[in-house]
Amino acid sequence: MLIKLHNGAIYDPAQNLHGEIGDLFIRDGIIVADPGPNVRFDAIYDATGQIVMAGAIDIHSHIAGGNVNTARLLLPEQHRNRMARRLNHPFSTAKWSSTDIGYRYARMGYTSVVEPAMLPVGALDVHLQMADIPIIDTAALAILGNDDLLLRLMRAKAGQNQINDYVAWTLNATRALGLKVINAGGANAFKSNVRQFDLDDVVPGYGVSSRQILQTLQRAACELGVPHPVHVHCNNLGTPGNVETAVATMEAAQGLPMHLAHIQFYAYGAEGAKGFSSAAARLLEAFNRHPNITMDVGQVLFGQTVTISGDVIAQYSRHADASPSKYVMWDAENESSGGVVPYRYREVSFVNTLQWAIGLELFLLAEAPERLFFTTDHPNGAPFTAYPELIRLLMDADYRRECMAHLNQEALALTLLPSLKRELTLTDIATMTRSAAAKLLGLNDRGHLAPGAIADIAVYDPGRRAGACPDYRAMFADAALVFKNGRVVVENGVVVDRPDGQAQTFTPDYDAGIARTVKQHFDRFYSLKLNQYAVNDGDFGERPRFHYL
Repeated sequence: MLIKLHNGAIYDPAQNLHGEIGDLFIRDGIIVADPGPNVRFDAIYDATGQIVMAGAIDIHSHIAGGNVNTARLLLPEQHRNRMARRLNHPFSTAKWSSTDIGYRYARMGYTSVVEPAMLPVGALDVHLQMADIPIIDTAALAILGNDDLLLRLMRAKAGQNQINDYVAWTLNATRALGLKVINAGGANAFKSNVRQFDLDDVVPGYGVSSRQILQTLQRAACELGVPHPVHVHCNNLGTPGNVETAVATMEAAQGLPMHLAHIQFYAYGAEGAKGFSSAAARLLEAFNRHPNITMDVGQVLFGQTVTISGDVIAQYSRHADASPSKYVMWDAENESSGGVVPYRYREVSFVNTLQWAIGLELFLLAEAPERLFFTTDHPNGAPFTAYPELIRLLMDADYRRECMAHLNQEALALTLLPSLKRELTLTDIATMTRSAAAKLLGLNDRGHLAPGAIADIAVYDPGRRAGACPDYRAMFADAALVFKNGRVVVENGVVVDRPDGQAQTFTPDYDAGIARTVKQHFDRFYSLKLNQYAVNDGDFGERPRFHYL
């Protein structure tokens, strides 16, 4: 099947296209070069006056797994409210089914999403949940850094090669795309009644520090050739003065690639009368000095949400702030811990206004949009459906100023945001959400519109009237047209087709001897058998679920 997308304004930073008018050609789900004159097309779509980008990629969004399901169970009233009020924009994962997730992402022009925190013991559950999400392709990052076997190996002074084999075995067993580290060692330390855990603190009973764990896993990811850098949730999330933790973590990377997640929650100083301030400029100064580091923002936006995390220290420290007043803390045998705490970000709040402003400061002050990524840490800072609102805040300085007028002025006075006039461009948005995101994940067949790419394409209608500035929120909320693998799945904001997505995975080689070590550990300490642990192609019936990089 041959399709032509005609006369659109193409934004594709990978090809240095910044609104040039042109055509795209799709043959059997792949973008191809111009087939030349006198070719008969099966379908032609007129994109005159519209903006054309590759399908967007969300590198960090909690869409599946135990925390997601626990949030749904914890907040059943949100399901009832949705049915009673017929709400158009439910606030969080707690209200969404798998179908909702796929449809809502597709309507915004997203075609790939990464679940950034897959506990290995729950990998099959995560993949089965993601397989139920229609349209979008998915991937997951396997969590290591608090598991008993890794810490035992490090305590026994195991060589880096053996650690590498264990990491590679885990990636294969869980069908993960990459590796996630959450407050390295912190969840295990919590089991020994530790309530604060810094980069150089030592895990009780194991004699290894958070820094050592992080560096060991980072080296493993690099030596195994994992395309995505180790994805790091730093120590001291949400605490005043934690910018120094983020800077120290950058330095701990020793020049090797590392990705820092939801960095807004680490851009906090301890200045001012309330002992809480913006340290966005300090963080970005260090970021500019470390070109090996990438970051996603984790923007806070106002309203009700639910926070979910494997960082049990951070979650437990904030359970008293739960709104509504209920929460869950949990422990997984031999692997990790975590918590689910509902929360409402309020415009009148000094702290919440600062968080909102700090995220925007990071976006607007950053000099390298190709290393800074567009996330809300869904649902922790805000649901992913708030992305269009965030885009408008970043692209429309007048709108941003209007919003600031309703916020806590004492907090805003402690930030640079009121003085920032910068407006991000469509190229900036395409870079952060398309070309750079695909490159970061090692997904070379998407994020761009060059021949050979899969035909994941989003078309937006700017709706200009008499030269007025487009309403970017409306534009990015409901795409005019979305192709997934060359199939039209959205027309004028309405889902019209729901194909199955695939899961992206990376399966490096390893010495088979590590399997014996893992089995001995399972037989001694786990309540389930090793043959019940791994994810297999046959778990999903006959449909091809995994795409192997």
